[in-house]
Amino acid sequence: MLFQLTAGNVHDSQPACDMFDQLPIAGSNVLGDKAYGTKAIRDKLTSKGAHYTIPPRTNAKEPWSVDWYLYKERHVVECFFNKIKHFRRVATRYDKLATSFLAFVYIAAIFKLTQ
Repeated sequence: MLFQLTAGNVHDSQPACDMFDQLPIAGSNVLGDKAYGTKAIRDKLTSKGAHYTIPPRTNAKEPWSVDWYLYKERHVVECFFNKIKHFRRVATRYDKLATSFLAFVYIAAIFKLTQ
């Protein structure tokens, strides 16, 4: 499991390629929403030997096919984020330092995954 904090004005898809370099994703299937359907991310996943299930945006010039049945499994990730937000400290970001906030996110994730 890997978490990375970014500034509030940075879109989630920008550090995604860097995170894929840090994870062993060969042979896996990466599920993502439409924001992660950029050509750079899709090319990075393909070059690392992973498959992707990311729907194209409605204005995509060359839309690709998507396994919608598999895409519905994204709810597991959304449920995970909902679970760690039950910790008030995570949901409201009381910590002033990014390192202490990230440490508590890891603690909350471990706690919720063991339940």
